[in-house]
Amino acid sequence: MNSEGSDRTRVTAGRHAGGGRVDPATEAFVAHRNLLFTVAYEMLGSAADAEDVLQETWLRWAGVDLGTVRDRRAYLVRITTRQSLSRLRTLGRRKESYVGSWLPEPLLTTPDVAEDVELADSVSMAMLLVLETLTPTERAVFVLREVFDLGYDEIAGAVDKTPATVRQIAHRARAHVAARRPRGVVSPTETREALDAFRRAVETGDLQSLLDILAPDVVLVGDGGGVKQAILRPVVGADKVARLMIGGMSRVPGPARLRPTEVNGRPALFLQLDGELDTVVAVRIDDGLITGLYAVRNPEKLSRMDRRTTLRR
Repeated sequence: MNSEGSDRTRVTAGRHAGGGRVDPATEAFVAHRNLLFTVAYEMLGSAADAEDVLQETWLRWAGVDLGTVRDRRAYLVRITTRQSLSRLRTLGRRKESYVGSWLPEPLLTTPDVAEDVELADSVSMAMLLVLETLTPTERAVFVLREVFDLGYDEIAGAVDKTPATVRQIAHRARAHVAARRPRGVVSPTETREALDAFRRAVETGDLQSLLDILAPDVVLVGDGGGVKQAILRPVVGADKVARLMIGGMSRVPGPARLRPTEVNGRPALFLQLDGELDTVVAVRIDDGLITGLYAVRNPEKLSRMDRRTTLRR
């Protein structure tokens, strides 16, 4: 439903009032659409579900009496948050029956996302996986407070809690994330250098060079969704991961190429087989070494890789 939901939203939200002028509801929705998508995506880790949430947000927003709305941006964020929380329950049930490991849906992002360090960090594959360990309400509070800097009163209205309760949830979520997020700020240059070393080692079959760039406790997670072959459980340890990566590349039939790209605001790799995109590989870097490798092969999650997505705070 990813492209279809997006098309529905664009068509519905593109209607004009009489005389060719865009009506105020549509104007406000379009102005904040990228922000709303970013909120939904950070809460769900799925672009397809985020697009569906935007469609539901628009349908509710279209019926609102704008004369009663003091802050249209805040009101739209509130609707989007509530719809995302509802969608998280459905997504949770879907993940329970998912074949193998579940990874967030990668996004080919516009260059300006990387320039916003905080936004790039918040939508990185590593951070989205950390957010997966929060409860739905904790995730909503953390995203709205830490990423979008909303006030506690605004967040309270979005998650149906008191401001005092929201403060407690925010403190708990912040501590939880701090204990699990990458240990330091990693520059795009550092990530790119690590990925270049990884790519060269894998393509040339240089086991030692690959071991040199992998942390001893590196974790490899694959997501094929039961559609494409992928490891069903995470593989832990530099030696196991290195041998699996090099062995896998040596068994690939036909031409294979690892191509640098930028996904979720961070440097990443495309694995192309016979010129076609097969896998998106994102990484987590700690202290100059790769501690996490995230390989997304599920075709449904790669459907947006032919176009860039604009994210906003």
